[in-house]
Amino acid sequence: MSTTDPDANPNAVKPCATDGLQRIAARESILGEDMKIRRALPSRERRTIGAWCFLDHFGPVDVRNGDGMRVGPHPHTGLQTFTWPISGEILHRDSLGYEQLIRPGQVNLMTAGRGISHSEESPRERSPVMQGAQLWIALPDSHRHIAPAFEHYPQIPSDTRSGFTLTVMAGDFDGLSSPVKLHSPLVGAELLSAGKAAIELPLRRDFEYGVLVLEGAVTFCGERATPGELLYLPPGHDAARLSTDAASRTLLIGGTPFTDGLLMWWNFIGRSKTEIEQFTRDWNAGAEVFGEVRGYPGSRLTAPPPPWSHHE
Repeated sequence: MSTTDPDANPNAVKPCATDGLQRIAARESILGEDMKIRRALPSRERRTIGAWCFLDHFGPVDVRNGDGMRVGPHPHTGLQTFTWPISGEILHRDSLGYEQLIRPGQVNLMTAGRGISHSEESPRERSPVMQGAQLWIALPDSHRHIAPAFEHYPQIPSDTRSGFTLTVMAGDFDGLSSPVKLHSPLVGAELLSAGKAAIELPLRRDFEYGVLVLEGAVTFCGERATPGELLYLPPGHDAARLSTDAASRTLLIGGTPFTDGLLMWWNFIGRSKTEIEQFTRDWNAGAEVFGEVRGYPGSRLTAPPPPWSHHE
């Protein structure tokens, strides 16, 4: 790989360097029945990577007893939800009338647009362990008020490269193209190794990237990371080396920096405090824009008031 000075040759390959990385610690919490959540995005250090604006790693958790995952009907605006299960199954229901079971290696993509609601739960017949990643994609101004939609993708492209199984969940990467419908330049990939391995990853100079380890440990651009640590790489690089000494599972996300200002509160994305307050009032009042989720065995969630609003 060339190490030519990029100032002397602007077309030279520019591999990543340790001094360009930012290490971000995910926030840990417990939800429901002892389900560990590691929230990597948003964080104080970084709100977005490309249009990716939310990244949770949930589990692994034993769901043989109890109810497993139970997330009652709740709303979304201005985003796409992107569900990537690693083990176990999740049953999705939404206000468009879709009911879809998702399994490992598949993607559920829900486009909220101007407004939608959905629920998520463990099915009655399920695998003993649940683990996965939940991501959100902020919609650009040109698409944030589009009609809501839902798509299920049962087959996601993957291949074996340099000791890793590379699965391209979103966008195009290293010759593989995901069928998932996006509205911003993005990439999302999983790299799974059964043992020691190393791979050179082609990058886009106009993309920023994030690496989140889900299992094991990896070294990315010379920095070692374990579960609960997100490594951020700014734009301007052509390649990156990812290596591991043992079995591992890693998510790579990236995209062009998101320049449309956004405001997130609870499950809403808007552009102003006034918008968020209106979304909150509309959901709690049962406004038609969010529809109704049918079939969930429980109550809908109540939107908490934004911290800046005046309420009794």
